Amino acid sequence: MAVEIERKFLVKNQIWKKGAESLVYIQGYLSNEKGKNVRVRVSGNQAFITIKGGAQYISRAEFEYSIPVEDALYMLDHLCETPLIEKTRYFVKHEGFLWEIDEFKGENEGLIIAEVELQSEEDEVPLPDWVAQEVTGIERYYNANLIRNPYKLWHKG
Repeated sequence: MAVEIERKFLVKNQIWKKGAESLVYIQGYLSNEKGKNVRVRVSGNQAFITIKGGAQYISRAEFEYSIPVEDALYMLDHLCETPLIEKTRYFVKHEGFLWEIDEFKGENEGLIIAEVELQSEEDEVPLPDWVAQEVTGIERYYNANLIRNPYKLWHKG
């Protein structure tokens, strides 16, 4: 069984952006229930369908499969909940770990979340200077919840 083990953080500046590679993602949810969801994602000429289970601390079941881009675009336009998640994902290496930093657009403009995937829950992760508060396990930061409660609706303060 495929398992995703990750930690999530907010970021405090844009230092990480220098020299980072990036991809633009558009994703939506075909099914989005607490503890399980089915996501469709398109990035350039690739598309995927992903099934995720509920999180157990920082781990959860995850199954991802390549699908035709045309099929994914149809699902995004006609079958997925809205608003869709739009983001640019940046890739940054730091002390042996690959960080993925999502800079959200559209309804979630202004939100930036850094994620790091681990091999085990016990992995010690050296934190870069640009990470701030850890938000692992805080459900409002899950992409699947950003369609129900977009960042633009959060009270700033």
